[in-house]
Amino acid sequence: MNTTGHIWLTQDAFDRLREELAVLLDQDGVPETDDTDHLPEARRRRTRVREIQELIHHAVVGQAPPDDGIAEPGMVLTVRFDDDPESETFLLGVRDGAEPGELEVYSPESPLGTALTGARQGEQRRYTVPDGRTMRVTLIRAVPYGLHRAQPGR
Repeated sequence: MNTTGHIWLTQDAFDRLREELAVLLDQDGVPETDDTDHLPEARRRRTRVREIQELIHHAVVGQAPPDDGIAEPGMVLTVRFDDDPESETFLLGVRDGAEPGELEVYSPESPLGTALTGARQGEQRRYTVPDGRTMRVTLIRAVPYGLHRAQPGR
């Protein structure tokens, strides 16, 4: 969960989550046999139901963050890593918050997401990768999701 307790979602993502929740709840209502092979699947469904309920409860739906160039959830970020001349563009948000296959998604709670949250365009930040190395990343551009297609250089 991010520091504000809110999770940014598009309206489409919110609707998909509600539909998935309804399907999972319908499946939980179907009596299962006494066969223990069904127990792991039932646990997986219950876990997913709790995840979706948490996302929906904390969702901020369809409200674009301000177009101020500051990285925050709901922004499409273009960054350059210190060891790569090419830039990378991704959505800062939860995977369930993105349109399938449209953009790579990085969580605000990931090491990279944590480092970039609050960064301004042109600012360089450092973060630690799982193997313990420290990486540098420069925020090139931060635009609200939905406006990223209209930005030059995209």
